[in-house]
Amino acid sequence: MNIIELTVEINNGERIDKYLSQDENLCMTRNSIQKLIDSSNIIVNNKIVDKKYKVKINDKIIVNIPDAVSPDITAENIPLDIVYEDNDLLVVNKPKGMVVHPAPGNYSGTLVNALMYHCGNSLSGINGVIRQGIVHRIDKNTSGLLIVAKNDISHKHLANQIKEHSFKRKYQAVVYGNLKDDEGTIDAPIGRHPVDRKKMAITYKNSKPAITHYKVLERYDGFTHIELILETGRTHQIRVHMSSIGHSVAGDDVYGVKKVITSLQGQCLHAYYIGFVHPVTNKWLEFSAPLPEYFTDFLSKLRKQENI
Repeated sequence: MNIIELTVEINNGERIDKYLSQDENLCMTRNSIQKLIDSSNIIVNNKIVDKKYKVKINDKIIVNIPDAVSPDITAENIPLDIVYEDNDLLVVNKPKGMVVHPAPGNYSGTLVNALMYHCGNSLSGINGVIRQGIVHRIDKNTSGLLIVAKNDISHKHLANQIKEHSFKRKYQAVVYGNLKDDEGTIDAPIGRHPVDRKKMAITYKNSKPAITHYKVLERYDGFTHIELILETGRTHQIRVHMSSIGHSVAGDDVYGVKKVITSLQGQCLHAYYIGFVHPVTNKWLEFSAPLPEYFTDFLSKLRKQENI
């Protein structure tokens, strides 16, 4: 049983099933939420509620997620680029195109399949079989560094650092256009898109604060190479924020321009730095991963302005 506790921060009067289905940390459909309500697994202010209950500010919600009857997730001998490993965690440099964890219709070839082969039974189980060891995620077509927890104690410690924003992440990206300023900050809340539920959007309804800092590294004709530092870790945060100011990430086929640079095979976005406190030793650790080949090749083309 996985127990998640939430506090309602905005008094929007929405039905509880709709409200919880928009919580990016739960990542559950409205239908799944309704099933939990029907089985008395959602409690508000120490009382069982029905689907028609409308949330109020400061409501204390407990979501009990029963252990799933999981599909057979098999260990697969997939090469991993391991940057660091000890008895409690490992840091992996995920390649572009690899999905982090299995999902319906996609139960093989993921990072979790590879981790199960490499680590055996030494992975945290807080997020269930499908997300063994996964503390945080990056998109399928984003490359870069991820921390994986080998036990539940490490998982909880690392998850708290993310929640408290003491977990440091830096990215590099190539975006469309020429940014006006050499440095800037985007402070705009992110939530589910009001129409397309598969997308995120800047919205002041059912959203969470999101802050992204950017710095120009190099300018080209029609593109800019930038560094980004996240204060928060919302789903698709960089892609949504950069698109919102008219500088979407090159190659992004969801938030970017209509004419996508197909040769990139996804967004030109790399999580190149990560820093955190080790959950057992309490020592500060930091790691970096060089820009991958797809990224450096694109930069070379931009410098020459050919075949883009």
